Amino acid sequence: MIRQSASALVLDFGGVVTKTLFETHDLTEDSLGLKPGTLTWQGPFAPESDPLWQAMIRDEITEREYWLSRAREVGTLLGEKWDRMDAFVRRARGADPSAVIRPEALAAIRKIKENGHRLAILSNELDLFYGKDFRKRLAFIDLFDVIVDATYTNILKPDPRAYALVTDALSLPASACVFVDDQPRNVKGGIASGMRCVQFDVRTPEESFSEALSYFGLALTDHSNQLTGT
Repeated sequence: MIRQSASALVLDFGGVVTKTLFETHDLTEDSLGLKPGTLTWQGPFAPESDPLWQAMIRDEITEREYWLSRAREVGTLLGEKWDRMDAFVRRARGADPSAVIRPEALAAIRKIKENGHRLAILSNELDLFYGKDFRKRLAFIDLFDVIVDATYTNILKPDPRAYALVTDALSLPASACVFVDDQPRNVKGGIASGMRCVQFDVRTPEESFSEALSYFGLALTDHSNQLTGT
């Protein structure tokens, strides 16, 4: 399908650029010294077995509340009290942040940059979840023209003001931006703001990034790891 060319790719971070914590239970268990198979919640990969995830999808709790609950659970397994999400993510991600970056995301980022388009991150909790030092250890972060993080703005997607912060920073109309997010509520917010949107499916990341690149007349041809330097 031929699409009108866009000017900027706007990415959510957790789940889109990085693999979800559901996908990296083995890394988490290894990092925390937990027995393999200890962590069983699967979120979108097995929603029927994760009532807490279902509650989040029904908007009964926020995404932040979901992950804070999981952080507290894991902290309890270690005999610790974790009341901040970054305590969980920093420990779970271990010493090598590049291990949790999606290769498909790196390929898409490279394609966009090589073809002269703009890049932005719109996250509800980039530094809140990952800690301030995490992104400093990812060389590809410098390729982004704009990073809007609600850790500091306190304006959460799907609030229309969150999307406006990105378009204003890019000096582009919303219609020139392709927004990619794994949460349906955030995608709906992007559509309402006038952006072209891709509902990211964490189960099929290559298909989702291919759809996003199609708005730029580009194809996702490889999964290069050249941008994972720390």
